[in-house]
Amino acid sequence: MNLVLQGPGASQAGLQRIAALARPARTFALGAHALRCEQADDSQAVRLAVETAAFDAGVDACFIDAALTLADFRLVAMDMDSTLITIECIDEIADMQGLKPQVSAITEAAMRGELVFAESLERRVALLKGLDAGALERVYDERLHMSMGGEAMLAQVRAAGLKTLLVSGGFTFFTERLRERLSLDFAHANVLEIDNGKLTGRVVGGIVDAGEKMLTVQRVCAQIGATPRQAIVMGDGANDLEMMSIAGLSVAFRAKPVVRAKAAIALNFSGLDGILAILAPHLETV
Repeated sequence: MNLVLQGPGASQAGLQRIAALARPARTFALGAHALRCEQADDSQAVRLAVETAAFDAGVDACFIDAALTLADFRLVAMDMDSTLITIECIDEIADMQGLKPQVSAITEAAMRGELVFAESLERRVALLKGLDAGALERVYDERLHMSMGGEAMLAQVRAAGLKTLLVSGGFTFFTERLRERLSLDFAHANVLEIDNGKLTGRVVGGIVDAGEKMLTVQRVCAQIGATPRQAIVMGDGANDLEMMSIAGLSVAFRAKPVVRAKAAIALNFSGLDGILAILAPHLETV
């Protein structure tokens, strides 16, 4: 197994100290803030020691099959809110109504897996009834920001020939704009109902919940002639776990504990382009 250690504020000396816990045969610096360790000890006790020391140092630690590379995959599927972008769009829309605390509380409970997603979405959207639809444009223009490393990651996976899918329990108003702006291949999300320029407090059609996210990954994989095992799936909340469970590689990004515990890779400190150090270590990612 290889061990990849990386962190935006990490030094090579600090990474080497953590690496020593896994007694690797060789180590290679990957830019200033990342280190690849070859033939590392990946026993349960060593993994726990490495992951604990790394987390305490603000470093992401990933044990990965040495033979696995970006070329083994055909698709990168991403959640949108708090994954590809830094915000939860519905919370910021609610802020335009003065309802952000109420909506955010429901969002957090849903992402922790404490509420059924469809129910939580309906409750949150209902609170937006009567809001001028222009609030959506304001959120996109003023508050929506890409997560660290997102654009660099997308550029490299596209260059490697992978397709990209944005699949979200959020809204098409944002996913379609991001699809065009970032040249994404596929996007799927919920449709907010608007009547006479106002939000009605309802979603049109079926809700994109955890099950629909998983089905979307399966559909897109079939469309491009791939299997879900050839997909990298990135997410942060409980609503992403089903699609992550069928992926060849699951990536928890700034994720809730329930998601970090089940993902193959957790990027708690690095940007989304941290996946490049893991799967394409010849690329300079820092």
